[in-house]
Amino acid sequence: MKMTFRWYGSDDPVTLDNIRQIPGMTGVVTAVYSVPAGEVWPTEEIDRMKKEVNDKGLEMEVIESVPVHEDIKLGRGDYKRYIENYKENIRRLAKAGVKCICYNFMPVFDWTRSRLDQPLPDGSNALVYYKEDVDKMDPTKLALPGWDASYSTSEMSQLIDAYKTLGEEGLWKNLDHFINEILPVAAECDVNMAIHPDDPPWPIFGIPRIITTEENIDRFLALYDDVHHGLTLCSGSLGCAKFNDYAAMVRKYAGMGRIHFAHVRNVKILDDGSFEESAHYSPCGSLDIVEILKAYHDAGFNGYLRPDHGRMIWGETGKPGYGLYDRALGAMYMTGIWETLDKCKGE
Repeated sequence: MKMTFRWYGSDDPVTLDNIRQIPGMTGVVTAVYSVPAGEVWPTEEIDRMKKEVNDKGLEMEVIESVPVHEDIKLGRGDYKRYIENYKENIRRLAKAGVKCICYNFMPVFDWTRSRLDQPLPDGSNALVYYKEDVDKMDPTKLALPGWDASYSTSEMSQLIDAYKTLGEEGLWKNLDHFINEILPVAAECDVNMAIHPDDPPWPIFGIPRIITTEENIDRFLALYDDVHHGLTLCSGSLGCAKFNDYAAMVRKYAGMGRIHFAHVRNVKILDDGSFEESAHYSPCGSLDIVEILKAYHDAGFNGYLRPDHGRMIWGETGKPGYGLYDRALGAMYMTGIWETLDKCKGE
């Protein structure tokens, strides 16, 4: 297992110097954020970022994410050009030493929450998903960090309607086409493509979502028979739904060698299926982080892992879910578990 940390570039208040001081940290997970979705990333920008990371003694082997343009997901407009651009981005990143690319196929909206700073009983605050609040939202007027904010209200409404018309099977068809176009390039470049599950793993605002359950992940992996075609398995995304046995999923897919990137965070599932993000420590949420890491360890997982969303604690402010302190605590908690598993192996 290689412990990594999400870093949002030179403007991130969490600096590379901060990250390299976390014991056991090997590298950062980052991206080129200045280029619109669907366009080719400049080689000089990739190289500049890699040098900045390497100069601090860290690796840049994981990119999260290379966004998939909505035209690709809908199979319309300029989707053929955007697919060719995606292939070129894979080639350019491979030349820079990138080993794994995380991406998602979530229509319109990336991760969805109802509040980014919900106060918790201990005085920290966290991202939450309250179903009652989400049901009252107007999806044409939403904005969350990481979302594409370039759409007008009218354009967003038209986009949502297009996905409702497309439906799940239409989305599957377009994902199949995309995968069969890009995977030969990824295999040739020896880059692992790792899809992130839908967050949360159920339809939002009547829009289909398909990377949601074990059955659907099986269907996804069957689209292309190559080890480079794999997963970013995220405990907070799949694990926030009671219908998913997350630890069993880790055992299954890590055992198949198809998990290339692991996101680990804890969530507290509420009675109505809503959830609150919590500290990584198992008793703080509904997931057993020790069981999850043991499943990875037993499978001989040697891919990349990062502590996912953290709370804001100790007065820190910053990008919701991506402060320094709680994610650093999570990294050390998981590193400690992994060291214990290493030392107890065979006893």
